[in-house]
Amino acid sequence: MLGGVETRSLSPVFVGRTGELTALGQALSRAAAGEPQALLIAGEAGVGKTRLVEEFHGEVCRAGAVVALGGCVEIGADGLPFAPFSTALRALRRQLPDELAAAAAGQEEALARLLPELGEAPVRQQGRPDEESTARLFELTARLLERVAAERTVVLVLEDLHWADASTRHLLAYLLRTLRTGRLVVLATYRSDDIHRRHPLRPLLAELDRLRAVQRVEVPRFSRDEVARQMAGILAAEPAASLVDDIFERSDGNAFFVEELAVAAHEGCPTGLTDSLRDLLLVRVEGLPEHTQRVVRIVAEGGSTVEHALLAAVAGLVDDELDTALRAAVGANLLLATPEGDGYRFRHSLVREAVSDDLLPGERSRLNRRYAEALEAAPGLVPADQRAARLASYWYSAHDAAKALPAVLEASAAARKRHAYAEQLRLLERAMELWEDAPAAVRSALRPIDYAGAYPPCGCDPATTSLRFLDLLAEAAVAARLCGERERALKIVKTALRLLEAGEPGSSCGPGGTDFQRSAWFWTERSRLVQNLGRGDGWEEIAAARELVRGLPPSAVHAQVLATAAGWGMLHAPGPDSLVAAERAVEYARVVGAEEIELDARLTLGGLMVDAGDIDDGLAEMHAVLERARRLGLVAEAGRAYTNLASVLQSIGQSREAVAIGAEGLEFCRQHGLVDNADWVLGNLAAAQFSLGLWEETEQAARRLLATAHSSKPRGAASCLLARIAVRRGRPDAAARHLSDAQEHYGPHDPMPQNSLLLAEVSLAVAVAEGRVADVRREFARVARDGFPTGTHRYAWPLVVLAATAEAGARGLPAAEAGRAEALLLIGTTARRLVTPVELWRAHALQAGAELLGAEGRESGDRWREAAAAFEPLDRPYELALVRLRTADALLAGGGHRDEAAELLRGAHTTARALGARRLAEDIELLAQRARLRLHEPEPPSGPAPAPAEDLGLTPREQDVLRLVAAGRTNRQIAEELFISPKTASVHVSNILAKLGVTGRGEAAALAHRLRLFPASA
Repeated sequence: MLGGVETRSLSPVFVGRTGELTALGQALSRAAAGEPQALLIAGEAGVGKTRLVEEFHGEVCRAGAVVALGGCVEIGADGLPFAPFSTALRALRRQLPDELAAAAAGQEEALARLLPELGEAPVRQQGRPDEESTARLFELTARLLERVAAERTVVLVLEDLHWADASTRHLLAYLLRTLRTGRLVVLATYRSDDIHRRHPLRPLLAELDRLRAVQRVEVPRFSRDEVARQMAGILAAEPAASLVDDIFERSDGNAFFVEELAVAAHEGCPTGLTDSLRDLLLVRVEGLPEHTQRVVRIVAEGGSTVEHALLAAVAGLVDDELDTALRAAVGANLLLATPEGDGYRFRHSLVREAVSDDLLPGERSRLNRRYAEALEAAPGLVPADQRAARLASYWYSAHDAAKALPAVLEASAAARKRHAYAEQLRLLERAMELWEDAPAAVRSALRPIDYAGAYPPCGCDPATTSLRFLDLLAEAAVAARLCGERERALKIVKTALRLLEAGEPGSSCGPGGTDFQRSAWFWTERSRLVQNLGRGDGWEEIAAARELVRGLPPSAVHAQVLATAAGWGMLHAPGPDSLVAAERAVEYARVVGAEEIELDARLTLGGLMVDAGDIDDGLAEMHAVLERARRLGLVAEAGRAYTNLASVLQSIGQSREAVAIGAEGLEFCRQHGLVDNADWVLGNLAAAQFSLGLWEETEQAARRLLATAHSSKPRGAASCLLARIAVRRGRPDAAARHLSDAQEHYGPHDPMPQNSLLLAEVSLAVAVAEGRVADVRREFARVARDGFPTGTHRYAWPLVVLAATAEAGARGLPAAEAGRAEALLLIGTTARRLVTPVELWRAHALQAGAELLGAEGRESGDRWREAAAAFEPLDRPYELALVRLRTADALLAGGGHRDEAAELLRGAHTTARALGARRLAEDIELLAQRARLRLHEPEPPSGPAPAPAEDLGLTPREQDVLRLVAAGRTNRQIAEELFISPKTASVHVSNILAKLGVTGRGEAAALAHRLRLFPASA
């Protein structure tokens, strides 16, 4: 290695960039105050981005902050997965070893995928690969950086983003979207002139531009005055005006070209100031001794950085000769020693690109072969986390398919281990490209156990059976799905199914035609993709997979197909068929020892058992799965168990238990980076809090989900919660807006009862609050038309209660008479078909029955007492207050029981006020006012009650108008009947709505009938 070597062309004077430095300094100050900052530094190649970062680096150090710098590594046309983050974390570990170790505590294995020094990443992935695995790694990385930057300002610099691999781009996007706390500055640079329309960085830049937290800093070219100052610094003398003009014109203000041209002019370049700046760069190389030129060409083909030991092995020079060549290259300011002091890089990538482009094709192939042979002979020449990717790139560029195929597959397996699925997909596509060119002997020596793991063994031993092209397709399909390339994944799956159907060579484990297990696996993968892409519900594909494995002996694939079918059924069509599929999946998985598939199926089975009424055994099964998954370290399965348990507990009325398990699950998911599971758990936790009357907490959780949820369905659930709160707080207009948002979040594709029936419940609640009886009937008839299968009764009972409530409130309303009998019949028939295995559902049934009796004119105080008694132990404060109101109303309507009614109203009113349930509180106050009952002190002896409408502040004329509004009359009809003008009738209606605190005629009519302001129609 070389010591310091004097160089000349870099200007000792930092010129201009005042505005850019100010922006960076302000970001540093805000970060020091605890507000994370993100900046993108853009500029063309050579404009001075790196020099700006270096100047800012000095300012950061003077402020006592820590800088962690990582650059995107380019090897040929490839990028290394997560290279800038790995390098930056390595730098952080050197500077803050204790802080980084404390921040990573408990997650060392997972984070070792980015920073191997933290520990050994699992050799075999714990659990099947899923969409959560990458998000989990990203979440853990973001939280690691937040914790490291909790007490000390940290500047994370990622250079040359235009070379970033897809995994790096995805991680950066996630980081910038989710950073919430910490004294952290994330600064990334990229070449703006390289970002053509199809450049992979372009979509990321567009996404980041939409984030208000991200600031873009454009680095412009120098003005003529700045060029003159730069030249003066380089030449240590004031340049001639004519020379400044000439160089400014030729460089167009590009700082790097100004340096090159100024040095060339000063040293008397024999070719003069060439018109081609690329030729100018090569002239610098060609002016060096031959052995130095050779070393420079070797470095250019080795990648962004080349280790000294690797360079020595490839160059084949003795140490003295190599040192002499390197000294000359460094002295000419072509090469620089790396900050770690163990290798070399070009001072500017433009020079490396010019030298690399000047190589002949055969020369380039030979150099890559030598790099590959040297690395094979001594793997320790490069960092372990780069070895596989670099060897694959070198062999591929050497055009040796026999060597390249195994190396590329090895690199793809390494990328999968790091959850770099985009890079895995690219490497697998490269392997498929090489497949036919590689000798048969090389292909037959490859084993699935070394390179494939997407699907279970399909009747073959992966340790002894040769790798097949179908195995590559399976790996590529899963990698494409996991990195978000779902269209590409679907295309790959269709290709595999065509090969299997045609019985192509290599598509079967042996004689006998199509491999049914493999076909079934690809069909289940296709089902998942069809659902993800919104092309259908996926059942047709699952059915095809089930048909393929029907009658076959138990296998892991067979168990997975059945588990997939059961899981689909739990969400789309819960019932006996799904229960049987789950039981068989558990049985088959146990027979073949596929415990993860078994746990997945057992969790589904537990939920289906609860739906079928086997409450205790179903809950015990789900708890057992959670405990086992945690013990085995299957964090994704544990996250799903927390999600489903919270939902099931809430559905059977055990809301306090749901809150407890939800809070525990939320902490578990956040600790392990399960971002999607965390969203679902938070949604279920919020639903339980809503039932318990914790509406403030519910609203906070829902708004958090709307702001941060990673998928649309949790946002749909959050909007539904906000709508339900708005209805109960007496704001149906706001509820309608939230309902519209929820419908948009859920979308029209792949409807599930847990979503569609929840939307129906909110829609009914809004319609009931607004007095739209016809809409209530229409919506209830739509959802109840085909009945509610087992597994959906938890969603059906609230719908029945709302429909019955609407009919009870509309009794005697002439506008509601048409269709009333049919509506009551449908509600009653539906209620009789629903089961009540848990106390909550029994309470709903009693409430619905009491409402139906009232709707039929047979109001029963005893039935309402029974309903109230059922709700009292259930921790449902709003429902209990509502039922107490209806009980008091029924008792007062029957005459007597005033003390009991007063006590019920006082308790209900206290609850309603505490909840902020304005509509319910107002109904209680109106009933108490009408009955002359006091809500806040014992009831005095009663006297003759005034007319109910007078207690509402209505004048006699307004009472007449309200009576006609309740009868369904229009303003013109009211005017004709009362001998007033339509305009006067309209004014009276407006005054009535204001006094009653309602928003429309329907609500006013419903309120009048609910409070019995006028005698019911005969």
